Amino acid sequence: MADDLFKAAREAMAKAYAPYSKFPVGAALRTEDGRVFSGANIEVASFPEGWCAETTALAHYVMGGGGRITEIAVVAEKMDRITPCGGCRQRLAEFATADTKLHLCDQTGVVETLTMAEILPLGFAGDTLK
Repeated sequence: MADDLFKAAREAMAKAYAPYSKFPVGAALRTEDGRVFSGANIEVASFPEGWCAETTALAHYVMGGGGRITEIAVVAEKMDRITPCGGCRQRLAEFATADTKLHLCDQTGVVETLTMAEILPLGFAGDTLK
C-alpha cells in the first residue's frame, strides 16, 4: 500500500524548486480516510527561509481538512533513506501518532519503515502546553 505514497512523493519531488542546493525532496502523507497529500521542498535566495517537502505536504493536508495521518513517505533525488529534518519531525508529530508509519525511500521504492516514535522519541506534545 505504501507504493502509492512513494509514487506521490516521487512525483512531488519532480516539482521541487531547489536551484541553490540542487537537492530535490518529495513527501507524501496519507490520512485515515485514505486521502493523500504531497509536497516538495521550495528554496528561496534568503536561506534558510525556504521550506521542506514535509512542510509543503502538511500545508496541503491542513488546507484539505486534515484528519489523522497514518503513513508518510519521503524521497530525495540524491540521498537514499532520507529522513525528515528535526523541525519536520516535530511538525509531522503534531498531526500524527507515535504509531504513524514513516516510509524511507530510494529511487525505486520504500526501503525501510519506521514509526514516528522511533524517529522522534522525545518530541514535544501539544497537551503539555495547556
